[in-house]
Amino acid sequence: MRRNDFGENFIWGIACSAYQIEGAHNIDGKGISIWDVFSEKRNKIANREDGKTACDFYHRYPEDLANIKSLNIPNFRFSIAWTRLIPEGTGKINYKGIDFYNKIIDGCIELGITPWITLYHWDLPYYLELKGGWTNRSIIQWFENYVELCVQQFGDRVKHWMVLNEPVAFTGAGYFLGIHAPGKRGVENYLSSVHHAALCQAEGARIIKGYYPNSQVGSTFSYSHVDAHTETKKDYLAVEKIDALLNRLFIEPSLGMGYPTEKLPFLNKIETFIKPGDYKRLQYNFDFIGLQTYTREVVKHSFFTPVINAVPVNAKERNVSRTLMNWEIHPPSIYQAIKRMDSYSGVKKIYITENGAAFNDIIIDNSIQDQQRIKYLDTHLQEVLRAKEENMKVEGYFVWSLTDNFEWAEGYHPRFGLIYVDFKTQKRIIKQSGYWYKKFLENRN
Repeated sequence: MRRNDFGENFIWGIACSAYQIEGAHNIDGKGISIWDVFSEKRNKIANREDGKTACDFYHRYPEDLANIKSLNIPNFRFSIAWTRLIPEGTGKINYKGIDFYNKIIDGCIELGITPWITLYHWDLPYYLELKGGWTNRSIIQWFENYVELCVQQFGDRVKHWMVLNEPVAFTGAGYFLGIHAPGKRGVENYLSSVHHAALCQAEGARIIKGYYPNSQVGSTFSYSHVDAHTETKKDYLAVEKIDALLNRLFIEPSLGMGYPTEKLPFLNKIETFIKPGDYKRLQYNFDFIGLQTYTREVVKHSFFTPVINAVPVNAKERNVSRTLMNWEIHPPSIYQAIKRMDSYSGVKKIYITENGAAFNDIIIDNSIQDQQRIKYLDTHLQEVLRAKEENMKVEGYFVWSLTDNFEWAEGYHPRFGLIYVDFKTQKRIIKQSGYWYKKFLENRN
């Protein structure tokens, strides 16, 4: 398997997000995000860790960009911290924040790296959360103003945009289960946040295209292929429910198909938050879909689980190979994810905008021989190639992630990076997987 097997125009890149790497949480006018507050609560983050310093990318970005260049990675996906541009989410603009992202964008371009920007990667301004955050319909206007500022400031150089990162995750974990920021629970919080995020997903894209019609605009969706634990009717029904919840909830409204209420009747309650014209506003013909997939889910019926009557059977219980996140290593899942997304006639183009794995990385003689990660990436790329050879619309692949970083509720223990970070000294060490990716990208013939 060589780079050219995927075609000359296939996109190759690396990804990260602002809160997970930047640090500098209260420097140069940056405001407070929901993750700044959530990480200070007891028993929310492993080892009571936080993203206040993270990888200190705010100060060390020249080194990290130079590493991307040294690895011959041509595309860099990163997100903008809303609180760095508009500290309270709405109102006063922080021009030091704008200057920082101008330096990142210009630095990429000078090195021959194409910048890809994610507008929202989970770090909502805390002052907006005090007003209800994603549960408040006013967030549509707040978000529109934020997007407009970003496009006005950066759109002359940035040609690739992603509106939201995994809305299923930040609404489900943050507003239904309460295990991510802002830590809310309940069906009403969840459904209102889902609908408002889905509207913002489309409205944000329209704003970008309004300023720069030739830009490439997408949004990213998490996807986990779902299999039944047993061949029983109840377990197959559980598959349909989990699939609708995890994989269909945001893509289908954008395609004009509405919410998947036929498999999840509780979603009918979302009508409470829908106003005239909303179904049309939900629709947007994206230039591409960002697909983020790491594993598969195996599920079974559960009488005792409210709302969906289905639960996943975790990888440890099934005694299968798994990563440090306890996610099953199942390479065909990425093929299945592409195949499913490709089946939607309204999807024009698919990029894998996240795929990677966390393992125990051990430093020996200033080197990290992370063969498990190399095998993971190689076997998943083989499945991407299979999809490509079957003429599916997959046209790019971004590894998650550039560096080890703050992994949300899991803290710093799970390391996904191609570059190791000593979080005490901020020393970087390129892992063997980083050199493997470099060699792969150079191996054209």
